[in-house]
Amino acid sequence: METRRLTLAERLYLPQVVQGIAVTTRHFARNLALHILHLFGLARDKSAAVTTQYPEQRKTYSEGYRGAHRLTLKPDGSVRCTACFLCATACPAKCINIEAGEHPDPEVEKYPVRYEIDTLQCIYCGMCVEACPCDAIRMDTFVHPRLWGYRREDFIETKAVLMERSRILEERGRDALMEDMQRAYQEGRDVGPAVEPKPA
Repeated sequence: METRRLTLAERLYLPQVVQGIAVTTRHFARNLALHILHLFGLARDKSAAVTTQYPEQRKTYSEGYRGAHRLTLKPDGSVRCTACFLCATACPAKCINIEAGEHPDPEVEKYPVRYEIDTLQCIYCGMCVEACPCDAIRMDTFVHPRLWGYRREDFIETKAVLMERSRILEERGRDALMEDMQRAYQEGRDVGPAVEPKPA
């Protein structure tokens, strides 16, 4: 089968650019007109796009949303992870760092002494969840990744943070994680970055 040669306009992407601008302009004009009509009490049956004013307002994420990671726990409260490194191996972004250690229980071969996810590198693809043979890592927290920080270390999620998400989900429910995140965001925004003193 022969491939068709592209025309000059197609090679310059002009039709696609014009089409994209047309779609954007159509949405802009429709939403602007509807918002103006709503101000005068007209066309109330038609909804226009509205920006969610986060963190004061928030949307509820769908059931299939891949949110922030969590490490699942055994009934005794210990981490379910066996430090098999399959999640780290499957990760295309190479953002998972695990340090394995000998478990105190002789029945258990090993466990993660250190388990960290660099959320600045993570692409939230879910490959780690798919690769895990013992359901130790999940992305069902229904919260988005952390949005604020002043140092690179602020975006590295440790084993303790990942385990705490499972405890909160179990004890306080799905909405508690988002409420805690919004509270931390508000406190962090109020405090602001630490300012280093100038040398005398």
